[in-house]
Amino acid sequence: MIHVGKDNTLEVLRHVEFGFYLGDDEDNDVLLPQKYAPENLGVGDSIEVFIYKDSEDRIIATTLVPFAKTDEFAYLQVKDVNSMGAFLDWGLEKDLMLPYREQSGVIKAGSWVFVFVYFDPRTERIAASMKITEFAEKDDIQLEEGQQVDLLICKKTDIGYNVIIDHLYEGLIYDNEIFKNIAPGDKTTGFVKKVRPDKKIDIILEKQGYENVEPNAQIILENLKFNGGFLALNDKSNPDDIKEQLGMSKKLFKKAIGGLYKQKAIRIEEDGIYST
Repeated sequence: MIHVGKDNTLEVLRHVEFGFYLGDDEDNDVLLPQKYAPENLGVGDSIEVFIYKDSEDRIIATTLVPFAKTDEFAYLQVKDVNSMGAFLDWGLEKDLMLPYREQSGVIKAGSWVFVFVYFDPRTERIAASMKITEFAEKDDIQLEEGQQVDLLICKKTDIGYNVIIDHLYEGLIYDNEIFKNIAPGDKTTGFVKKVRPDKKIDIILEKQGYENVEPNAQIILENLKFNGGFLALNDKSNPDDIKEQLGMSKKLFKKAIGGLYKQKAIRIEEDGIYST
């Protein structure tokens, strides 16, 4: 079966002047236009393509990679707004439609929006929705504390940043646990701090405990080298100064310099730390 809005691995059935017809095991076929076909593609070859509908509402294949596929969340730019809805740039020739009924707030050309990409069985088209919470999994939370996860940074709130976790769940990173620059639309990794009884998920960007000391120690050593073997920071320094210079919390900084001191890689003085 050919799945619209997804990657499909299909076989090249025949070559025509304007492209290649690809098929599956169920005798379905779809056109891959010549402009998307790689060189040396031949009949009998297998190829991975993305399937969507073109401007004439025909199912078509492409080797272009969209910014998001169905059942994924994304941060996309609005290209146009008209009487039908908004149209988003998602990396393909035909823009992705954001219907009016799926919008939230005032949408203007050039703005950026967080959306969920879905296949609408009513229209048999791929569309977008800004009603993020409706599409996030809220009941069956298959996450464990300490687990590494993929994150999409969403909107800023009064207490931190909302995030999308593994294209499935909503979570939150608190301001006082952010020690590097992040912005809406960023994709990064983080760790599950806690899954609460109410199914809300707390996320941190740095793994807790001793395992995180070593990479932070490396950051300190690199900064020492860059600054001629001296940093005007020690365990009595202001947390904001540590965060600004090294991008880490004072707690992690103290653990890191403690480890480096035990290894005799640094010496700690009243005015800061020195390479040995």
